[in-house]
Amino acid sequence: MGEIAFVFSGQGTQYSGMGKDLYENSPAAKEVFDLADAVRPGTAAQCFGGTQEELSQTINTQPCVFCVDLAAAQCLKAGGILPRAVAGFSLGEVAALTFAGAFGMDAGFRFVCKRAAFMQEAAEKHPSGMAAVLKLPVETVRELCSRRKNTYPVNYNCKGQTVVALQKSALGDFCKEVQAAGGRAVPLAVSGGFHSPFMDEAAQKLLTELRTEDVRPTSLPVYSNVSAKPYGEEMKATIANQVNHPVYWQKSVENMIADGIGTFIEVGPGKTLCGLIKKISSQVRILNVENFADAQAAVEELRRNPC
Repeated sequence: MGEIAFVFSGQGTQYSGMGKDLYENSPAAKEVFDLADAVRPGTAAQCFGGTQEELSQTINTQPCVFCVDLAAAQCLKAGGILPRAVAGFSLGEVAALTFAGAFGMDAGFRFVCKRAAFMQEAAEKHPSGMAAVLKLPVETVRELCSRRKNTYPVNYNCKGQTVVALQKSALGDFCKEVQAAGGRAVPLAVSGGFHSPFMDEAAQKLLTELRTEDVRPTSLPVYSNVSAKPYGEEMKATIANQVNHPVYWQKSVENMIADGIGTFIEVGPGKTLCGLIKKISSQVRILNVENFADAQAAVEELRRNPC
């Protein structure tokens, strides 16, 4: 089955109640939430009982999803499951970096709170949104975007699925154009046009913050959204640039497979990445862990059928 990789869920997967079961059943997961609450009181309560509207605000989404991502990974680690590599989708990349030791757990959480604040500010200054374009080739999506100002293909998820960032006021018309071209556009539950020039100011503020951060070499490969390859020496610039550059998810997964990964475990809320990876390759094993029962099932599966 090849080596194991953890892939960390991104923004848009949030839901009320996420992480509660992990908190109640896994001491390793509880430690993550307790640390978060010490830094940002009320984080666990937002995960477990926040409204969808509250959880969809970037300032809340990112710290909350980060906690659930990292809690699920720590639960698996406590069960003896260790990956050979990690990656994260958008926000999930910060959790992946933290798990791999680039940040201490406390520093990683503080950083993600700053990241959320800067991206929320940029989104409020430049009202924008995102839509997933389905059933159209990348070339067609790029052509549709080129006809409009401030419209960018930003997430290359898998064949037939590309996410576009654009001005919020243009979202309705763009979706109609996609439909006329034979595709389907689905607006996403996010509060800004991430991974695009709408986030330029956020990226600059993050780079300024990172200059004073202790960012350490990782203990295992972390595949970058920006390059689709493991992080190298320019870690701080890559981390900052991630917020205003496209996410090359399909290429990241393909590169991980080429490097020997045969089992992908999505950690965090939902199964979005599982669905994308399934479309990218039918030759790999895909598991997800968002609660304690999932973690137990994954441990048992990997004991019965080790890599």
